[in-house]
Amino acid sequence: MFYKTRGKCAASILICSAILLCSSAAGCKKGEQEATVSSPAKVSIQNPGSDTMVVLAQAWAEHYAKIKFSVSVEVSGGGSGAGIAALINGTADIANSSRPMTKQEIEMAKDNTGKEPQEYVVGYDALAIYVHKDNPLDGISIGQLAEIYGESGTIAKWSQLGIKYPGCPSGDIIRISRQSSSGTYYYFREVLLGKQGDFKLGSRDLNGSKEVVELVATTPCAIGYSGMRYATSYVKKLKVAKEDNGSYFEASVATVLDDTYPIHRPFYMYSLGQPSGETRTYLEWIYSDTAQNIAEKTGYVPLPQAERSIRKASLATTD
Repeated sequence: MFYKTRGKCAASILICSAILLCSSAAGCKKGEQEATVSSPAKVSIQNPGSDTMVVLAQAWAEHYAKIKFSVSVEVSGGGSGAGIAALINGTADIANSSRPMTKQEIEMAKDNTGKEPQEYVVGYDALAIYVHKDNPLDGISIGQLAEIYGESGTIAKWSQLGIKYPGCPSGDIIRISRQSSSGTYYYFREVLLGKQGDFKLGSRDLNGSKEVVELVATTPCAIGYSGMRYATSYVKKLKVAKEDNGSYFEASVATVLDDTYPIHRPFYMYSLGQPSGETRTYLEWIYSDTAQNIAEKTGYVPLPQAERSIRKASLATTD
């Protein structure tokens, strides 16, 4: 009797344990289901492109993550050309570019993906001309810049600009430029030399906007171009005149918006086809006062109030 009772008790213990395990497993599964319901998978928006825009794009993405937990905007640089190439290949949701896409690039995207890229102007930028902080030059004209950078240009010495510069014993102007895939390179060349002109050989071509300013800061004989938000106390921003005998203007938000500074341009974002879902919602947010205020705080030029309202309304009504 003792052994039988003991066997029954042992069996009861096993059954009870099994019931507890089943209950525990069911509870775990229920918890997993509840977690799945309450924590939807994050949507990732791939956003590569312009190095000049990358600080702004990152600032936007970081702020958006705080208000839209379910969306992650993945920003990367590489240049406007890299962002546009990713869009053409169908691996970017939004491409950042400091120049407009060419007709050939638009056709390539259509041929490769069956979708036509959609263009959105999201802000503006002044392209500043930088020299070393000890350079005595204060202003330069578009024509003089063309003579420095253009392939047929004749200005190669600082003395040809009418200054004495002891900090550069050789007197030679060292040209700092960007790599040819950069939208900044593309835009600057066109402003100086038109669509058919080209730069002379021998410049130091860098991958990033920040790197241009850093090299100018440590190279007394140098001149370079980059976005105005990259200015530091170690370099000087030259005032620029549209004409050789014209008025000189400093790069600033005000001179871009009143169109007096001669080297400014729009910033673009491109989607592949009409944006939808979270991509569209994100683009709409970029036209908000919050996003445009972030643009100004990070050193870029925000869209005027009337323009941002029109562009946001236009995006919201597209099908």
